[in-house]
Amino acid sequence: MRIIGYEWEGAVHVAARDGEALIPLGPVAEFWQDPDAALEAGLRAGTRIPGASVRLAPPVKPSARILCVGLNYREHAAEGPFDVPEHPTIFGRWTPSLAVGDTPVRVPVDEEGLDWEAELLVAVGRPLSCAEPHEAETAVFGYAAFNDITARRAQKLTTQWTLGKNADRSGPMSELVTRDEVGELGRRKVISRVNGQVMQESTTDQMIFGVPDVLAFISRTFTLTPGDLIATGTPAGVGYARNPPRLLQPGDVVEVEVEGIGAVSTPVEDHRAGVHSAGIHGATGT
Repeated sequence: MRIIGYEWEGAVHVAARDGEALIPLGPVAEFWQDPDAALEAGLRAGTRIPGASVRLAPPVKPSARILCVGLNYREHAAEGPFDVPEHPTIFGRWTPSLAVGDTPVRVPVDEEGLDWEAELLVAVGRPLSCAEPHEAETAVFGYAAFNDITARRAQKLTTQWTLGKNADRSGPMSELVTRDEVGELGRRKVISRVNGQVMQESTTDQMIFGVPDVLAFISRTFTLTPGDLIATGTPAGVGYARNPPRLLQPGDVVEVEVEGIGAVSTPVEDHRAGVHSAGIHGATGT
């Protein structure tokens, strides 16, 4: 199933997509208490609402941890240039940085542009603590395409990457696709395009640390909970490492696609564009 979020009476709810209709699955925090049970109950109830009647939002609970893996493709580490890490390099995003497709991202006032990072996003479906990789793999609820859009100037000001990774609406994600529908992850293409031109193209089997290894690694320090998200890293081809550098400018459109899972497209605006509030709200309609 494909899982989306939508706004309803001032709160974010979760639904499964059924063509142009949506099957309500409950408020976002309640859904993530037991997502498999909530999905089963919603499908059994059979209620449908028109998708075009709601405003979409990421299906992410406010308390979710969004953990990102840096330097997880050897060629991307090399273009940095950085040494290949011995352990997963983990940094964080906050939920207000997330967005759905077609939501504009603004270039922050002091940045010369923004950079793209095509990634596979993983949603945790059950509590995971002190796990081995084979156990961690079974805790995956679903996957999405994700763009870890980065403000490079801010990122490079300090050794900590947090500031450059949390610009307003700089984390667009596609719909979540449940693990049973995706099947074996295997070798999936990960692609970014700017104005239709391919900028990155690799496959998930090229990750230094695979999904089970990353989840198990994190779980040995703290418990992952249902609804937590893991962005698994980007391949080579980012803008700042090009010669000459190429950053996203107002008017550009950047798209990220993960084969068999989904795609998410984001227009870029100047910081002086119409005022919008930060948050995990998204585009209207489907």
